[in-house]
Amino acid sequence: MHVHILGICGTLMGSIALLAKQLGHQVSGCDENIYPPMSDQLQQAGIQIKNGFSKANIPADVDLVMIGNANLPRGNPAVEHVLDAGLPYTSGAEWLGKYLLPDRWVIAVAGTHGKTTTTSMVAWILEYAGLSPGFLVGGVPLNFGESARLGDSPFFVIEADEYDTSYFDRRSKFLHYRPRTAILNNLEFDHADIFPDLDAIQNQFHLLLRTIPGTGLVIHPAQDDNLKAVFERGCWTPRISFGDDRQSPADITGHLLSNDASRFQVSVGGNLQGIVDWSMTGKHNMANALAAIGAARHIGVTPAIACDALNEFKGVKRRMELIYSSATLNVFEDFAHHPTAIASTLEGLRNKVDQENILAIIEPGSHTMRNGTHEDTLKAAVSKAEQVIWYRPTNARWDMADKLAGPGVLITDSIDDIVEQALAIIQTPGVWHILIMSNSSFGGLYPKLLARLPNTETQ
Repeated sequence: MHVHILGICGTLMGSIALLAKQLGHQVSGCDENIYPPMSDQLQQAGIQIKNGFSKANIPADVDLVMIGNANLPRGNPAVEHVLDAGLPYTSGAEWLGKYLLPDRWVIAVAGTHGKTTTTSMVAWILEYAGLSPGFLVGGVPLNFGESARLGDSPFFVIEADEYDTSYFDRRSKFLHYRPRTAILNNLEFDHADIFPDLDAIQNQFHLLLRTIPGTGLVIHPAQDDNLKAVFERGCWTPRISFGDDRQSPADITGHLLSNDASRFQVSVGGNLQGIVDWSMTGKHNMANALAAIGAARHIGVTPAIACDALNEFKGVKRRMELIYSSATLNVFEDFAHHPTAIASTLEGLRNKVDQENILAIIEPGSHTMRNGTHEDTLKAAVSKAEQVIWYRPTNARWDMADKLAGPGVLITDSIDDIVEQALAIIQTPGVWHILIMSNSSFGGLYPKLLARLPNTETQ
């Protein structure tokens, strides 16, 4: 079968393209935003990509068109051609639910934050335990070097996104996956472009709970009022909780052995199971780890083995990824695009570097951030950084200067200006850590900045 994917460079659709290729299908696609790491993966897999959404970019011999949900509404030339020509079409999530996930033990990871990292952790724990799982991750786990694979066992780990499925299916993607094991990491208001309020998101999570069998398991934080409200609407599946043992009782607990959460003990039911000693930082990553340990335990992997596996977990590309290092400067790339994620990532870095300097460079690129939905909480989210540079997108719909201005804060709409300002800031004596946060290619900032830094150990 020849499958053509509209929006093939998106994190979900690109990963689906790799899986379809592994199943033996001929795969091609087109997109308007073609950039690494997904474009590199697709090219390495021998998948042809064309730039732009047009009738000419859809092959004449296509058997099925998969339509992504990013910039693919009615009126898009490629979408209109598919409809006019009567071509068979589906969404990516529906294709997964119908053709790949049936007869699999699906482990789904949902939540506002931490989905990609936690999905990668679960997949790595199962791999370390010799279970050879299939997986689909919205990023590239460094332990695997690819965002998706079929695997050689019934187990399939999938990042379960609450964003809507496509222009013709407004349900959350995760409603197509029907997991047996489900992690609900957290729940906050996000995706203001499709959800009018928190209640609308909670309704989708409640529908997800309705798809999980009574023989399954739901893993959730011990303290999350928004998820608690979802469970109160009805849950027909056993649940276990995870959390920091200094905050609240939980079934799976983590006890910090270092301020930056790079070392912590793991207990189940109050009984010590092991110690995680890894390169990751931040209490949010400890929480992700506890959830992953709980999911692996449901499948039969002991927490002790899971801890050993996490000691060798390398992280995910673009999630606190060190992309440059010298004696006086480290540059990290991160995907955080919500105030809670920004704050927790910066807190983890602060605890790691102590009194050394942090420069945060942030692009509020998501629909929610551009709309200013979180404008009142963003300023506090960056309090752990000495210096902050905010990129102001041309389509920002709120007054960033009014809400974010303050000492050590620069707001600019020029990528070149960001580079010049960053280079000037790090001339201040001392060790500097630049944390760049964006959910896009950030206008080519990364290569521009790295090209101006001294040639040294670049990751």
